[in-house]
Amino acid sequence: MFQARRPQPDEVEQLLRNAELRDELERYFDESISRVNVQHLTLAAENEFLACMLAWEQAPVLPIYRWFEPELRPPRPESLNDEDLHQILWDLVQKLYDKRIVLDFTDHLTDRDLYCLIFRDILPAREKKLDWPNNYLHWDCTGPNSDPEVWLRYYATEEERHDWADTYRQPLPPAAPPPYPRSLPTEPA
Repeated sequence: MFQARRPQPDEVEQLLRNAELRDELERYFDESISRVNVQHLTLAAENEFLACMLAWEQAPVLPIYRWFEPELRPPRPESLNDEDLHQILWDLVQKLYDKRIVLDFTDHLTDRDLYCLIFRDILPAREKKLDWPNNYLHWDCTGPNSDPEVWLRYYATEEERHDWADTYRQPLPPAAPPPYPRSLPTEPA
């Protein structure tokens, strides 16, 4: 004789939450959602994934300076001497990190160059403001189009350099240590 297993209260809550999330995601449904194979996930993991998708869909797209209250409006770079710029730069880096924005590949830039990049490119950039605890926005600081020369010279491993040379059949720039090493906050492991 078959005995039906009674669902645990947590399982019922998970099923109800799953139905609620799927209902809310219905209007955003497209082929990207159907490509995700959730059959290999626990119900709790699936709900976490669906909640993250919903948060992404509902997140506003705002200039990064508007992610802050009050808006983050640092002084213009040309109005600062080097000492003041250095202090304000590190304050900006910390404020960006507090909003889970991580600056990658900065060690080839002077403090002034990095400050200008933040002031002119990062703060006005329109990005989804996703308030999700484990979500970090990584900003590639190698250049406007992720300049392969800068990455290959200062950041790529030997294996990555050789793979790039094999793929693109172009000469490699000489490898060099970055001229301005700094220790910026990174995404927790």
